[in-house]
Amino acid sequence: MILASLPMDVQIPRRPSGLGSLSFSLVGIVGVLAAVIAGATIWLVLTDPVTVAESIDSGEVSPLVQSLAGSIYEALVRLLRYL
Repeated sequence: MILASLPMDVQIPRRPSGLGSLSFSLVGIVGVLAAVIAGATIWLVLTDPVTVAESIDSGEVSPLVQSLAGSIYEALVRLLRYL
């Protein structure tokens, strides 16, 4: 038998964790956050266009940010209830 003569302790070399893997995960996190904020902004434009229009017209972003944070919070609550 050929299989009996092969060594059983084959070690697979591991890649060293370095700056490349850290930067890739950081870029992924930033990308996911940007996608969530962009999706919530589009949702807010579709569901509450008056707030968005008033914020753009007056130059104040605080009502827009409050509505955006509220919609993201509601989406997370509904997602956690679903799970």
